[in-house]
Amino acid sequence: MSVQIIPTLAKKATRALIKSGKRSDGRAFDQMRPVKITVGDYKRAEGSATCWLGKTMVAAGIKIGVGTPYPDSPNVGVLSSNAELVPAADPQFQAGPPKEEAIELARVVDRGIRESKCIELEKLCITPGEETRMVYIDSYVMDNDGNYMDAASIAAITALHNTVIEDFGPLPITKKPIANTFIKVGSDILLDPCLEEEYVADARLTISVEENNNVCAMQKAGSGSWTKDEVLKCVDLAITRAAETRKKVEDALAAFGKEPAPAQPSAGKM
Repeated sequence: MSVQIIPTLAKKATRALIKSGKRSDGRAFDQMRPVKITVGDYKRAEGSATCWLGKTMVAAGIKIGVGTPYPDSPNVGVLSSNAELVPAADPQFQAGPPKEEAIELARVVDRGIRESKCIELEKLCITPGEETRMVYIDSYVMDNDGNYMDAASIAAITALHNTVIEDFGPLPITKKPIANTFIKVGSDILLDPCLEEEYVADARLTISVEENNNVCAMQKAGSGSWTKDEVLKCVDLAITRAAETRKKVEDALAAFGKEPAPAQPSAGKM
């Protein structure tokens, strides 16, 4: 019985705190937790990075393969995103086939990158209609204290900018789309929810923004609704916070010494 009662009491306390205009960690509703990014952590990957968003930790690795292009896009490379919620990261994560949450995470990471067109996939084609390079993004939630969506997106875009393809050079990537996630609790909107805040969320909205402040992707979840004005308010804040996070990505890449120059096709490969 106590297992059921304690979470219920905790949820009531969290909602009451938010309603009073406060958060358990003292942040303002529009404030993110500290962001830490490391680059090149996983040597067997062509590119890699780890992002900490508060206590939430997500690792991303990039692998490059060669395969057959899709029939409807015979002249471009292939992008694929997968995600794993490591059981040790959260008691609710279970081993086995990908669950709905892992599939959603992979799609959010994929959509922000794909819709921004930050990877010049046409430069990855080897032989049109026959052979192309394939970019695989693998995201691993290693520790979950809420909002692994943003941490995974940050780790993935950093890892892509750290990717070097053998016999080709740096991955041809031109942008750094950044995701920001909001939750709605009653009439209150919170940026970058921690785990206890996610438990009481009525709705969730993830917004990915490019350097030119264009929104390239959105993902809504939860049974609650968002008004037009609320969405626009979130977009404005996402633009501001994305610029701040993007600078941290750039600083991490520069510190590692792997901020890549534009890729040049290798002779005989394109």
